[in-house]
Amino acid sequence: MPRKQIEIPRHKPLATGLVQVFTGDGKGKTSAALGTVVRASGHGLRVYIAFFMKGKFPYGEQKILAQFPNVTFATFGHQHFVNPNNVTEEEKTEARRALEASRQAMLSGNYDIVVLDEVNVAAGWKLIDLNEVIKLIKEKPEKVELILTGRYADPKLLELADLVTNMVKVKHPYDKGVLSRKGIDC
Repeated sequence: MPRKQIEIPRHKPLATGLVQVFTGDGKGKTSAALGTVVRASGHGLRVYIAFFMKGKFPYGEQKILAQFPNVTFATFGHQHFVNPNNVTEEEKTEARRALEASRQAMLSGNYDIVVLDEVNVAAGWKLIDLNEVIKLIKEKPEKVELILTGRYADPKLLELADLVTNMVKVKHPYDKGVLSRKGIDC
């Protein structure tokens, strides 16, 4: 039986936007952020997502998010994984583009929630300057929720955040050689 399309009315803006950080070695950082995006979208809040370091790869979540009327996203980076010991200028340029796009979205007045997916990794691996991320947080308008994900969140970011969740890896199939599975991990 086909599902009925439900019209989602625009919800009033947030009274207070907070800063959330999802970090740690465990699985679920992006999933937690996107869970918030789905919930917010269902309430008519407007969302912008910048996918740092996840460009050109067909992640499943991007396919479904493209169907959400109040979610906008942009991907930055390349299909290959970044080598933290050999970061290229092109990779740095992509990360700076992602940070600038996030800043513009955050300050535009067009979004209630702005997600910077994998920004902690980008800062930790020096693709972008940590101080630029700190500046962005300090520029955050009062009614915008800001969500930062990725391993290696700097203690300075944790200090500025209102909510910090550290995903702890207890056990992971990757340790047994099980690679990312389409539909579950990517």
